[in-house]
Amino acid sequence: MVEDSLKELTLLADTAGAQVVAQAMQRRAALDPAMFLSRGKREQVRDLLAMHEAGLLIFDEDLSPAQARNLEKDLQVRVIDRTELILDIFARRARTREAMLQVELAQLEYTLPRLTRMWEHFGRLGGGIGTRGPGETQLEVDRRRVRKRIRMLKDKLEGVEREREAQRKGRTRFFRAALVGYTNAGKSTIFNGLTRAGVLAEDKLFATLDTTTRAVGLSGGEQRILVSDTVGFIRKLPHHLVASFHATLLEVREADLILHVVDASHPCHEDQMRTVEQVLGEILTREAPRLIILNKADLLIDEAAVHGLRVRHPGAEIIAGCTIAGIAQLRERLAGELAEHSGRVGG
Repeated sequence: MVEDSLKELTLLADTAGAQVVAQAMQRRAALDPAMFLSRGKREQVRDLLAMHEAGLLIFDEDLSPAQARNLEKDLQVRVIDRTELILDIFARRARTREAMLQVELAQLEYTLPRLTRMWEHFGRLGGGIGTRGPGETQLEVDRRRVRKRIRMLKDKLEGVEREREAQRKGRTRFFRAALVGYTNAGKSTIFNGLTRAGVLAEDKLFATLDTTTRAVGLSGGEQRILVSDTVGFIRKLPHHLVASFHATLLEVREADLILHVVDASHPCHEDQMRTVEQVLGEILTREAPRLIILNKADLLIDEAAVHGLRVRHPGAEIIAGCTIAGIAQLRERLAGELAEHSGRVGG
C-alpha cells in the first residue's frame, strides 16, 4: 500500500513537471512531532539530496506548518507535502474563471496557517536590500489580506452556485447522469464517446477540472438524457479542494444516476473505488443510484480477471470506453436505466 501511494506521488510530481530522482520510506510507530522524520531518516534524505543535487523534497503525508518549517531549516531545501503538490497541479490545470476561483480559494485556505513559514523562507534568501524578513506587523497585514481575499472568493463562488442552481432548475425535466471516478479512470474519454463534446482527455492526472454537461441521445435519438463529466478524485484529496469545488460538484449531488467509472486494469482499482465512495460520502446529501462502469477492459488480457470482476461487481458494465462497441454498450444500458427511472417516477 505504501509503495502504491509512492507510485501515485511520482505520477503527481510528473504531472506538476518535477523529475523524481530518489525515494525514501519511513516505518515507525510514532512520528516525530517536530520534524516528522527521525534523525536517522533525515540523514539518509540529506545524503540523497546531496547525491542527486535535488532542490525539492515532497512528502506523501500532510505536514504541519511547524514540521515543514523545521525540515526546511534542517535540510536546507524546499519542502512541500502531498496537499501542496495537488493544489499546484490544480492551479496549473485551471482554465475557466470558476476553476481558477475554486483553486485560489483552496490554496489560500491552505496557505493562511503557513504564512509565518513563508516569510521566514523569504528572510533567508540572502543579504542585501529587499531581502530582510518583514516582521510581525507585515505578517499580520498579510493575514488580514488573505482572510479578506478568502471572504471575497467565497462570495463569488456562492454567486456561481446560485447561477448553477438556476441552470439546473431548467433541466429538471431531463434524466441526469454524472460521471465520477478516480482521476485518470477514463471519464472524459467515455464522456466524449457519448456526447462528441471534445473534452480534453489526457493520460494525465486531473485532466478535467470543470464540470461539462451535454445532452446524449438514446434509442436512436428518440430519448435524451443529460450527462456531466466531473473532476477526478484521488486518495487523500485535500479537504479544502472538496469544499472549494462545492459548486462544481453540485452536478453530482443532483444527479438521478451516478456513473462510477473505474480503471479496471489498475492493480489497485478496488482501493480507488473505496476512495471515490469516501469522497462521495462527503458531498452527497442523499443516496443516489450507482452504475459501476469497469472501464479499460481492452487492457485486461486475462479472462479469469474479467470473470472475477463480474463476480465481485454483478450489475456493472465492463467496457472499453475508447471503442465504438464499448460506448454502444453503455448507451444501451443507459436507455435501460432511463426506462427504469421513468417507471419509478411514473408509478
